Amino acid sequence: MFALAQEGSSYWTWILVGLLLLLILLVIVLLKFINLWIQAYMSGTPIGIFQLIGMSLRKVNPTIIVRGAISATQAGIPLNTRDLEAHYLAGGDVIRVVRALIAADRANLGLDFRQAAAIDLAGRDVLDAVQTCVNPKVIDCPAASKVAAMAKDGIQVLAKARVTVRTNIQRLVGGATEDTIVARVGEGIVSTIGSSGSHKDVLENPDRISKGVLQKGLDAGTAFEILSIDIADVDIGDNIGARLQADQAEADKRVAQAAAESRRAMAVAAEQENVAEIAANRAKLVLAEAEVPKAMADAFRNGNLGVLDFQRIRNIEADTKMRSQIAAGEEAHLKAESQKTKMRGQDDE
Repeated sequence: MFALAQEGSSYWTWILVGLLLLLILLVIVLLKFINLWIQAYMSGTPIGIFQLIGMSLRKVNPTIIVRGAISATQAGIPLNTRDLEAHYLAGGDVIRVVRALIAADRANLGLDFRQAAAIDLAGRDVLDAVQTCVNPKVIDCPAASKVAAMAKDGIQVLAKARVTVRTNIQRLVGGATEDTIVARVGEGIVSTIGSSGSHKDVLENPDRISKGVLQKGLDAGTAFEILSIDIADVDIGDNIGARLQADQAEADKRVAQAAAESRRAMAVAAEQENVAEIAANRAKLVLAEAEVPKAMADAFRNGNLGVLDFQRIRNIEADTKMRSQIAAGEEAHLKAESQKTKMRGQDDE
């Protein structure tokens, strides 16, 4: 009997210990979530204590969910905590989405939770998008330097534009970013300046650039709506046309020099060929002159040439040689006089 009573007492002791541990665990859980539950209850947000426990078990931060739900409730935007949990588990920023919804509701932009969550999960800053939609921002095109373009008269024009844009919520997901706006505006500036007849036209009417760019519909397919394009600065650059003409003239000169050098080389080759031919003809002449004494000797032997005839031939040769020497002296004298005249003319200059 004593043993049975002792076993019954031990059994009830274990039950009391288990109940005590369960009570302690419940107190710990209540202490962990009671503050969040009180905040939700006092703000009129329907979140139960067991919902908070379930969030913790699902690896969801209850503090973020409760804070987002309270902000939405206070702003009069009905949100389901399940949607907030799903967005949190998907890697989204619940607080920024809720703040974006509140800002969009105040501005009557018609943004719902699913659309805001999609924008946030797409990697865009949904709160910044809503703020830009309400308060348009200015984009410098380009950010650092200026767009360089050339008018039809060959003068380079440097321009910088400021584009005022507003976010288009409907095209934010899948729409092009600011870089596309900057690139398109730069292309429009180059096209407008290039179609101008003179750089003076651009300087006199800079607004023709902004008007020409706005008419192209550059915001198509982007996440923004272009409100205005203003030309901030216009400068004159280099004379590109003159530089191109100078480069072309230099290239033409080099081509002409190459052609002249080719013709000179051909002329030198032809001259050398003529020199060789003259040398060959002189050799033939020497050979022919060597035959003359032989022929005269044969004429003496045969009686066809007499002494008087031979003497007459020698006189003619001497006379011809003398005249050649006189002509060479006169030619040298004329060359010297011509050289002196040329030197006097250079001294006078």
